[in-house]
Amino acid sequence: MNLPRIILTDIDGVWTDGGMYYDQTGNEWKRFNTYDSAGVLFAHKLNIPVGIITGEETEIVRRRAEKLKVDYLFQGVKNKVEVVEKLINELGIEWKDVAYIGDDLNDMELLGKVGISATPDNAPVYIKRRVNLVLKVKGGDGAFREFVEKILLKADILDEVLRKM
Repeated sequence: MNLPRIILTDIDGVWTDGGMYYDQTGNEWKRFNTYDSAGVLFAHKLNIPVGIITGEETEIVRRRAEKLKVDYLFQGVKNKVEVVEKLINELGIEWKDVAYIGDDLNDMELLGKVGISATPDNAPVYIKRRVNLVLKVKGGDGAFREFVEKILLKADILDEVLRKM
């Protein structure tokens, strides 16, 4: 497997368990797993940019992306394919150079276009049928990290990257 030129990810259901938590004062909460930060770190060690594409628009996701130094953040996205098409044109790459992990209806078309696609274990069956990799973990349990590690394992460079840590 060739390394992707960019790794893109959904948030809800991948980096989170898909739940949205609200308190009585109107605050919204999301739980992130710190394991996923290693996925960003591994990609950056190889100079592979990471991007988040989500239909939601929250300060929570912006802060998480900023903290992890995610290269691209697209929030409030209605058509993920259009956003990625514009991005790959700007970067001068092709669909086969893109890795993407998503888990639900708004990810289906994009999962079918990219070179490397994955979904967490708890995704619906019809999503699992569209991807190259079905992960062993559920969304919110380090799925993004496992995705990046699987890419590096298939390219036979995970041990090399770990030595650089």
